[in-house]
Order: sequence, then C-alpha cells, then structure tokens
Amino acid sequence: MSYPLTSLHFEVSWGDTQATSSFSEVSGLTMEADAIDYRGGADVALSVMKIPGLRKFGNVTLKRGIVVGESGGGVGLFEWFNSIKAGTVTRRVVTVSLLNEARAHAMTWKLRDAWPVKIEGPGLNATGNEIAIETLEFTHEGVEVVLG
Repeated sequence: MSYPLTSLHFEVSWGDTQATSSFSEVSGLTMEADAIDYRGGADVALSVMKIPGLRKFGNVTLKRGIVVGESGGGVGLFEWFNSIKAGTVTRRVVTVSLLNEARAHAMTWKLRDAWPVKIEGPGLNATGNEIAIETLEFTHEGVEVVLG
C-alpha cells in the first residue's frame, strides 16, 4: 500500500552550494495563471470565454536556525546577495527536493533564474528561549516540477 510522503525530509541547493539539512521550512512554491474574460463581438452565446493570461510565480521563503559559521543558509549566500547592483544580478537555479523514506528525490521543484531578494535576521528577545531563526527569500522566473 502506498502512503503520502511526509514533508519533513527535503533538501535545498543553489548553484554549486548544497545545504541539505539546514532549513526547517520552505514555503511559497506556488504557480498560478491569470484567467482573462473574453467575448467576441459576434458571439451569440451572450457569455464570456475564459482564456489563459500571464503566469505568475510566488517568492519562495526558506527558514533555518542560525548555526555558527553557517549564517545565510550556506557558503556564499551573503556574497550572492551583496553582488546585487542596480540592474544586474547573478541568477541561479534553486532546487528544492522532497525526499522519500530512503532519502531519494521523490519530487523536485527547480526555480529558474532565481536570486535572493531578502535576508532577515532573527527577532531577539532577552527573556525568551526560542531558537534564532533567519529567513531567506528568493524571487524567480519559473518553476519546473520533476517527479522521481
């Protein structure tokens, strides 16, 4: 009998950097298409037809606990973010892979032409005891979903 996969085993990589167990959460793997209402002037049905419009892809957010020496989600992320200049950015493929029980890739989302748009440090509270979580946000220009 087959069971649905759990969402707790996944890995994230970008370019040559792989951070397989660093992230505690990935969200925003969304794709959507606008529906455009259209009715031709000679249409006798007196109703509109739906046609596909522009496709949109949401920003992807990654969260991780801060580990000394690994800040920024892996080697080179801050350098990648700091390389952004007006009108120029290095775009990379960001890959998010859901793993099965044998830790093999079951489903992969490849974010095309991705780049970091936000790095957020943790909220600090002297009376709290929560894990220090940093947030990374990527924008991209398309998602390819690969099964297996």
